[in-house]
Amino acid sequence: MAAAAPSAPHVLINHGDTAWMLVSTVLVLMMTIPGLALFYGGMVRDKNVLSTLAHSFATTCLVTLLWYIVAYSLAFTDGNAFIGGLSRLFLEGMGRDTVSDRSMAVPESVYMSFQMTFAIITPALISGSFAERIKFSSALWFSGLWLLFVYVPVVHWVWSAHGWLAHMGVLDFAGGTVVEVNSGVAGLVTALVVGRRTGYGREPMAPHNLALTTLGACLLWVGWFGFNAGSAVSAGGLAGMAMVTTQIATAAAAMAWMFLEWAARGKPSVLGMASGAVAGAVAITPASGFVDPTGALIIGLAGGLACFTAVTYVKNALGYDDTLDVFGVHGVGGAVGLILTGVFAVQAIGGTAGALEGNTGQIGKQLIAIAAVATYDALGTFLILKLIDLVMGLRPSRDEEREGLDITQHGERAYSE
Repeated sequence: MAAAAPSAPHVLINHGDTAWMLVSTVLVLMMTIPGLALFYGGMVRDKNVLSTLAHSFATTCLVTLLWYIVAYSLAFTDGNAFIGGLSRLFLEGMGRDTVSDRSMAVPESVYMSFQMTFAIITPALISGSFAERIKFSSALWFSGLWLLFVYVPVVHWVWSAHGWLAHMGVLDFAGGTVVEVNSGVAGLVTALVVGRRTGYGREPMAPHNLALTTLGACLLWVGWFGFNAGSAVSAGGLAGMAMVTTQIATAAAAMAWMFLEWAARGKPSVLGMASGAVAGAVAITPASGFVDPTGALIIGLAGGLACFTAVTYVKNALGYDDTLDVFGVHGVGGAVGLILTGVFAVQAIGGTAGALEGNTGQIGKQLIAIAAVATYDALGTFLILKLIDLVMGLRPSRDEEREGLDITQHGERAYSE
C-alpha cells in the first residue's frame, strides 16, 4: 500500500478529458497563429501585411512568457474578489499530476496552457483596431501591460472561484466578457486614442488579399470548437452541446450578414460572409454551454444583425477608424451574446435558468458584468495608451506610415516587386 501512494494523484486525472483538453488547447492556439494572423493580414494593404502578421506572432510569444511568469497565478490562484495571488509565480508548485479547482480531472498544466491560449488571442484581437498605424515597439508594450493590468483582473472576476462576478452568478461560458467585450472595448478606445490612419476617408484602403482573410476565417471557425467546447473542461455532454450551439450560431450569423448585405448593396461579399461567421461565433461564446440549439440560432441571427449594423452604419456615422472592426464585431457581438445568454439559458443544460424559464434577474447580472468590464477596460486601456505615448510615442511618422510599416518597422516586404 505504501508503494502505491505516490501514484495516487493519477486517480484524479481523467485521460479522456485530458485528451480533449490537449486538442482544444491546440485548436485555440491555431485561432491566433495562423487563424487571426491570416484573417487580419488579408484585410490590410499590402504594405502592412507583415506588420499585421507580426502583431499576432509576437503577441503569442510575449503573452506565453508573461502567463508563465506571473499572469496565470494572478488570474486563477487564491486571492481576493478582484485579483489572485502569487502561489503559482513561475508556475511554482505545479507538478506533473497537479489538479486545481478549475482544472478538475485534467492536469493543471493542461488547463493552464488552455487558458494561456485565451490570454494570447485577446490582445492579438485588439491589434486589429490599430493596424497600419502603430509602432511595433509600442504595440508590444501595450499588449504586455494590457494583459497584466486589464485582462488578468477581468479573468479573475469572472472565472476564478473567488471572483466577484463569479460569485454574483454571471454566466460566461467561454469568454463573452473576458475575451470579447474586453477586446472590443479596448479596440474602440485604442482606435480613438491612436487616431485615424493617414488618408482615412480620402484614400482607398481596400483589403489586399481576401483569400488570406477567408482562409483565416475558416481556421477561426474550426478553432472555435476548442474555444467553446473546450471550456467544458471535459469530453462529455456539455462539450457536445457547446459544439452544436457554436456551429449553429456561427452559420446563422454568416447567413444573416450575407442576406443583409445582399439586400443593402445588391451583392453578397465573401468578406461579409466571413465577418458574419466570426460575429456569430463571438455572440455564442458566452452562451455556448448554457443554451439549447434553438437559443443558439436566435443568438446567431441577432449577433449577425447587430454586428452588421455596427460595422456598416454605426462606424461610418461616428467616423472612428477601427481598422479591422474589433469593436463592431467583438465588442457588440460579445455584449449581445451575454445579454441573450441571460434570456435563453436552460437549467437542464448549464445548471442555471434564464429569463424564459422564469429567472429574469439573470439579465440584470449579465448587464452588470458588461458595464463593469467595459468601464474598467476602457479606463485601463486609456491610461496604458497615454503612458506609452508619453514615454515612447504610439505612432510612426506620417512618412513612415505612408511608406508602410512592413519596411519601416521590420525592414521587409511581403511581396517581391
